[in-house]
Amino acid sequence: MFSAGIGIGIFFYGVAEPLYHLNIPTGLQSGSVFDNFKVMYLHYGLHAWAIYVIFAIGLGYFSYNKGLPFAIRSLFYPLLKERIYGFWGNIIDTVAALAVLFGLAVSLGLGALQINAGLNFVFGIPNASNVQVFIIIFITIIATFSVVSGVNKGIKWLSEANLVITTILLLAVTLIGPTVYILSTYISSMGIYLRDVFSSGLFIAIEPSDVSWQGAWTIFYLAWWISWAPFVGTFIARISKGRTIRQLAIGGLTIPTVVVTFSMTILGASGIYLNKLHDGAIAKAIESNIAISLFEMFKYLTSSGVLQMILSIVAVIAVMIFFITSSDSGSLVVSSLTSSGRSTVPRKQRVFWAFLEGIIAISVLLIGGEAALNTLQSAAIILGLPFSIILLIIIFSLAKELQRSYKKYSYNKRITLKKQLGRIEKDAKFEQE
Repeated sequence: MFSAGIGIGIFFYGVAEPLYHLNIPTGLQSGSVFDNFKVMYLHYGLHAWAIYVIFAIGLGYFSYNKGLPFAIRSLFYPLLKERIYGFWGNIIDTVAALAVLFGLAVSLGLGALQINAGLNFVFGIPNASNVQVFIIIFITIIATFSVVSGVNKGIKWLSEANLVITTILLLAVTLIGPTVYILSTYISSMGIYLRDVFSSGLFIAIEPSDVSWQGAWTIFYLAWWISWAPFVGTFIARISKGRTIRQLAIGGLTIPTVVVTFSMTILGASGIYLNKLHDGAIAKAIESNIAISLFEMFKYLTSSGVLQMILSIVAVIAVMIFFITSSDSGSLVVSSLTSSGRSTVPRKQRVFWAFLEGIIAISVLLIGGEAALNTLQSAAIILGLPFSIILLIIIFSLAKELQRSYKKYSYNKRITLKKQLGRIEKDAKFEQE
């Protein structure tokens, strides 16, 4: 879930975002010095994972419990009934597949830029299109081998390896850096976040400067999560077979929220602390290139050049595996969506979609560079509007089906209870006689 979902944001925005949020709209300020972390939790916490969990619960319920195809079209069965197997169902799955495909291609292209920035910062490798193309090809090849092997092999192995690498890196930063400051920041910030979760989530900016900020941050994030929901929600549903709705809802909301926010706090609190200690040096570096924020923080975390190098290398490896796992799990989802939800998809088809993601990313990068990728990213975010409407339909559809199933369950339970009582009465009467 971390590798296919929000994991990459931990490294890309973990150091930078708390520094950016030192100046937030008045309506989000509570007078606490931890308001910047509260806002970061708003973007990566319960709101984000709730979007994914709704898709996952809906898709898992209709597919595993009702025997419908493992595809987005099944979420609309209470409304469309048998029409999901025809034209309208094909339209729904096609739009979802395209959203996933182009969203992943954009992510792969932007990931190449980020990895290139890290390699340039650490090893002096030039920021050039040919280097970025090589990075995309490398990620695509590894992702292809992973997606061919399936969820229980390549994808699982890479994801578990990434969790181990990420844990070691974050533990090292915690122990080397300001440990007490990190822990106190997280506990205090989480308390403020939980206290203000409803007011922060319902905040609507009015002042022009606040409107601009909210559009660039909160609305951007929520639209991005919604546009990625067909991908991440489908993947979570795929790996959650056998779980109850309660398990998926509680586990899918709380565990990722705690882990992601704590991980980002380790990096963000270290960045804030070291930035104050070195007169805003990290903030100045981030203004010129946000992609190097993590590596800039390492520079001030320890005076040992060798340790800086080790941390940077581990971070580059972790970021690269995050993008590989996003690509392979995305290819698996697209293959499933374009096969009417079949659980077993031919290897050739999975390879085709994995390579197509890489080809699109390379093409966009070579034709228009970062500007073209940002344009496609904006287009993917725009998809958040129609998908937000789809999300509301899914909530209505799922609620309607669960209510119907509960009434049927309650009716059957009453009938069973009456039969049992009838048998007991007969037995009692027989004994009396």
